[in-house]
Amino acid sequence: MTESPIKNKQSLGSQLSKLRRLAQPFFLPLEQSSGWEFIWLLISLLFCVGGLVLVCLTGLIEFLEKVQPLLVEKYFNGVLTTTQQIWSSWWGWLFSGLFFIGATSFANKRHQLRNKKWIHWILLAIIVLMLLAVNGINAGISFIARDLTNALVEKQESGFYRILGIYASCFIVALPIRVSQIFFTYKLGIIWREWLSKSLIGDYLKNKAYYILNPNDEQETDVDNPDQRITDDTRAFTAQSLSFTLGIFDALLTFSLNILILWSISTTLTFSLFSYAAVATTILIIAGKNLVRIDYDQLRYEADFRYGLVHIRDNAESIAFYSGEAPEKTETQRRLGEVVRNFNLLIIWRVIIDVMRRSINYAGNFFPYLIMAVPYFAGEIDYGRFIQANFAFGMVESSLFFVVNQIEELAKFTAGISRLEGFQSKVEHVSNRSINEIDSSTQESKNILIKNAHLYPPRSKKAIISDLNINIDESDSLLVVGPSGCGKTSLLRMISGLWQPSKGLIEKPKTGDLLFIPQKPYMILGSLREQLCYPTDEDKFSDDHLRSVLEEVKLYSLIDRYPNLDIKQDWPRILSLGEQQRLAFGRLLLNSPRFAVLDEATSALDIKTEEHLYSLLQKRELAIISVGHRPTLIEFHKSVLELIGDGSWKLQPSSTYRFTSS
Repeated sequence: MTESPIKNKQSLGSQLSKLRRLAQPFFLPLEQSSGWEFIWLLISLLFCVGGLVLVCLTGLIEFLEKVQPLLVEKYFNGVLTTTQQIWSSWWGWLFSGLFFIGATSFANKRHQLRNKKWIHWILLAIIVLMLLAVNGINAGISFIARDLTNALVEKQESGFYRILGIYASCFIVALPIRVSQIFFTYKLGIIWREWLSKSLIGDYLKNKAYYILNPNDEQETDVDNPDQRITDDTRAFTAQSLSFTLGIFDALLTFSLNILILWSISTTLTFSLFSYAAVATTILIIAGKNLVRIDYDQLRYEADFRYGLVHIRDNAESIAFYSGEAPEKTETQRRLGEVVRNFNLLIIWRVIIDVMRRSINYAGNFFPYLIMAVPYFAGEIDYGRFIQANFAFGMVESSLFFVVNQIEELAKFTAGISRLEGFQSKVEHVSNRSINEIDSSTQESKNILIKNAHLYPPRSKKAIISDLNINIDESDSLLVVGPSGCGKTSLLRMISGLWQPSKGLIEKPKTGDLLFIPQKPYMILGSLREQLCYPTDEDKFSDDHLRSVLEEVKLYSLIDRYPNLDIKQDWPRILSLGEQQRLAFGRLLLNSPRFAVLDEATSALDIKTEEHLYSLLQKRELAIISVGHRPTLIEFHKSVLELIGDGSWKLQPSSTYRFTSS
């Protein structure tokens, strides 16, 4: 059973809260600032950028007036007049006050902007500055288009080419600004993605949360495909967050710079646009709710399908030995069928939404003509103002219909927020729970002490170990035996802290003094050097030291085949299980823990090699806990713990224990 998709009942406030939990920590610490403070800083950013633009524009125009007064009078007289009017009226005080408020807000938050968070705000400010510059150019283009059209209508050839040159200059200036904006947006996006991914990975690998959040046990964890959530969902979230945030900024700037132009031309057209936008947006948002749920399911089904293919790749040899192609094909096609079925539903709703959106956009093209035709034919406005009104209407309409035009992307974004925030919350919850459980039942000690421990498997009421009491010091060695399914591996999980006893106390050495070797050793994605040294730092050992350890564990052929220890291969596929087990013993020798726990770690080896490896451990004077079935292991252990299978157990010296044939 997977995490519930977004329900129609879910409030906008809930979604915004999830968005805040994901987005705010990148810019502002979540625990030190409220959501309103974060929103206020975003508004303050607009105040600061707007104030800087006004000051820079005023300075540039004043400089040009002194250097090239004729150029300013001919081409920028309107801009000069506007800036002078602003600074000579209360508008100048207003803009100065807003800039001061914005700068003060950031100054008051300077302590929360440490750890390079101020870089994120600077990048965002640069992007907003470029958006403002491009929108300012677009607003100016509406006046240029008006004059250009009138020059054409009145057949003023010289004036036409002069204005056309200005028109071309606007695009030449706008191009590098727009390209730079795209570059900085991508740059901020990858920085954000790296930060968010590292944060999720850190929590995921903290206190064994990755183990508790078992992706194969979705009913227990409510989390499917953690790999997809950390990779694809973080990539989509950061890219879409920036896209929507900058899109909203862009829409606000476009609206602010063009609404006055439209209002000055026709109040009737302005009110008509507002009414039309409100009705159309409401209809499309209501209709788009189904897209959120379907997009959520699509993300999950795509991830399940991909995981199935990865599972085949990772287990290719086992499938080949079983000739299990038919069931693997059936299961993979079933997962693909879920993808296709849900996507067919997605197609239907996307087409419905797209038809509605395009119909609304097409209908909007008629408003300027229907409303402005009357004053034009009456001679109240010239053709240039008619074209300017059409241009301003289109710009304001695009800003008002920003949500409508992004409804499909918004549905994906909303679904992605729920998946990513749900994963983040679950990881944090499990991580904190792990800390509490470890603190309550497991303590650090020099020895391994299990006192009155009762262990139950997950979701089971039947104890596999009852009232267990053992004490293993640095000079001890214990062999754990018993029939299959009696709880031998479960005991090791309890000692490691992966499973917690329902009652009792466990004391164990600190991390690094206790090393576990499973029956099938873990092979990392790395070089032979990294494989051998895992999990310690490989820089601690020289090449000669590593080769001598390989010789000690009888991996002579590996030295001959791979003289370069930095070579990277698909080690689980290349190495036999016996070679992997010997390599694991090499790790054990290099890490030199005080306690070694071996879970049938020599099951794929011959008796002679097994004796050799255990002799190496005895020479290193390691305390050993082994799980095994071979009678030959007796001589390397002082005590034997026999688990019966019904929760009972027996502990006796190895000298008195006799293996019985099953």
